[in-house]
Amino acid sequence: MTAATHSPLFPQVPETADAVLDGLDPEQREVALALHGPVCVLAGAGTGKTRAITHRIAYGVRAGVLPPASVLAVTFTNRAAGEMRGRLRQLGAGGVQARTFHSAALRQLQFFWPKAIGGPLPRLVERKAQLVAEAAARCRVRLDRNELRDVTAEIEWAKVTQTVPADYPAAVARSRRDAPRDPAEIGQLYAMYEQLKGERSVIDFEDVLLLTVGILQDRPDIADQIRRQYQHFVVDEYQDVSPLQQRLLELWLGERDSLCVVGDASQTIYSFTGATPDHLLDFRTRHPHATVVKLVRDYRSTPQVVHLANGLLNQASGRAADHRLELISQRGTGPEPVYAEYGDEPAEAEGTARRVRDLIAAGVPAGEIAVLYRINAQSEVYEQALADAGVPYQLRGAERFFERQEVREAGAALRGAARFGANDSLLDGADDLPAQVRAVLSGQGWSSVPPAGSGAVRDRWESLAALARLADDFAAARPGATLSDLVAELDERAAAQHAPTVQGVTLASLHAAKGLEWDAVFLVGLTDGMLPITYAKTDEQIEEERRLLYVGVTRARVHLTLSWALSRSPGGRAHRVPSRFLKGLRPGSGSRAGGHGAPGGGVERGGAGPLAGTRRRGSRGLVRCRVCGTTLTEAGAMKLLRCEDCPSDMDEGLYERLHAWRAERARALGQPAYCVFTEKTLMAIAERVPASAGELAMIAGVGARKLDRFGADVLAICAGEEGVAGAEDD
Repeated sequence: MTAATHSPLFPQVPETADAVLDGLDPEQREVALALHGPVCVLAGAGTGKTRAITHRIAYGVRAGVLPPASVLAVTFTNRAAGEMRGRLRQLGAGGVQARTFHSAALRQLQFFWPKAIGGPLPRLVERKAQLVAEAAARCRVRLDRNELRDVTAEIEWAKVTQTVPADYPAAVARSRRDAPRDPAEIGQLYAMYEQLKGERSVIDFEDVLLLTVGILQDRPDIADQIRRQYQHFVVDEYQDVSPLQQRLLELWLGERDSLCVVGDASQTIYSFTGATPDHLLDFRTRHPHATVVKLVRDYRSTPQVVHLANGLLNQASGRAADHRLELISQRGTGPEPVYAEYGDEPAEAEGTARRVRDLIAAGVPAGEIAVLYRINAQSEVYEQALADAGVPYQLRGAERFFERQEVREAGAALRGAARFGANDSLLDGADDLPAQVRAVLSGQGWSSVPPAGSGAVRDRWESLAALARLADDFAAARPGATLSDLVAELDERAAAQHAPTVQGVTLASLHAAKGLEWDAVFLVGLTDGMLPITYAKTDEQIEEERRLLYVGVTRARVHLTLSWALSRSPGGRAHRVPSRFLKGLRPGSGSRAGGHGAPGGGVERGGAGPLAGTRRRGSRGLVRCRVCGTTLTEAGAMKLLRCEDCPSDMDEGLYERLHAWRAERARALGQPAYCVFTEKTLMAIAERVPASAGELAMIAGVGARKLDRFGADVLAICAGEEGVAGAEDD
């Protein structure tokens, strides 16, 4: 055996099945040992879910319980499937199939098509946009490039939710979905698209699943053959399963229950694609005797980051929130999250770039830093700020701002208008530079009023709106600047940002950041209207926006900065407010809302109770630190619900006001101050900022008598009311 075998790149394969279990924590070990019957793993962010399920498969294979060829592990991305296969090889279980849903279904379709249908499998169309465009032409509907992308996405959503063209308008109304065009028109385009596919004998990616489902439903002999081959199933990221994928999984399983699913309802952020956490949340209902294991030990993030993530979910509502997991950090202490408020967006971008540069100077690699935002159109100002600061960066999941089609087209139009000047009729009546730019952009189909809903049309509008705002800022900075001057500025910016980078700071949307992690994360643009996004109207949509912020927070290992700008441009009206999701979390923002999720990990056997229990503060049993999860034994720590040395989120101003009030009341009563409330009780009140008598009564040290005697004063002080004086003693 060579020395390379022992290197991190070539880890040594465990010698025995029991050796596969080495290094697993108690809950991960329970996952690995749960080889029979349905198993549901509720795995919080950073808790080692991939490690747990790959060790489960490997242990089952090495112990002779799971024949490797009989196991099918499915996930949602090729990257995740590849990572799973690599880990399984390292654990001595290389014969196991780990694939995406589409990849597994396509292999089965290719094999069984000649037997089930006859002839070769129709050609797979990798990009359906061209066919959608042809369908629009046949229906005499004109779609620009971005509308084409939106309609294509709607067709994909309809197919994964198993909605036929005739039912599309009703499905949109039922789901309260924002359709990019009239639903009846999209239904017509969808029907024509399906007709064109039939005429040309082609299928798309959604058809791969639909056709596989159809064959398995219609041909029991083929279904039996697949079930004889694959007898054990593992599904990762189960909260992202669509109704169509769930149906395929059920057909793979048949009447058996050898299924292990892994997911976290608090990380459901793709409902617009048809994903739903209902299958995860209903798992115990469908499988009453399932083993449920909760992974809550967070190995990724510091206690400070985890505390913020838990606080964010404690304010959540809805079904997913009822099953949230209270994470417990396993890392050493780190810096507190930084909350940064700026006067305007350029100042926010420049401040972020400075902080990034300082981290790099302190030894944090540029590749371990990320700047995350809600929509891709926000990237331009950060691209510019990082370029100006000499910090290399790379974009993930999106084109660079100046490489986007709409930005290139707008740049060409601006260049043409600058060249022809007064001879361009578009500029008639446009007296200043911002008006000229808006006139040119209007020729590109842009208007000052944003389109309703999300999607490609909204993305295009945001990109062009960013150009309009840039013109405003440029004109303010350089009075008298011409359209030619602005074009030259745009060219300089584009050239500066086109430099290739190998190792740089990651710029990405929150959606694109799912599944990744960095040492340092900057969450920027956190204002109401951006997060939650302005077109999130329903309670369900608002809660998905909260989960999106939760995903962003849990990407950070050590350093976390959350920032917002009060106005768009320098000198602008400061009318923006920080995201409502930060209320009760950032200093001085009032009390926390919501309850608490399940505070610990563990195992529930079949029939042992609900999927996710909730421990009340007043319930009997162990009291755990709400920061690090350690069992508390000291009375003072139990009163604070945290270890003495764990970070406090106390409102210092509120504590001082409570302290002064207590001193005054003690003097009036002629008693020592601790007879009113002890120091620990005052600290607990200042940390939890109760908003009602019920919340105040939940704090240890506030009994019924003190609540009746002092409660009104304390609640008034917590609410920020001025002039609260000690009432005469009764």
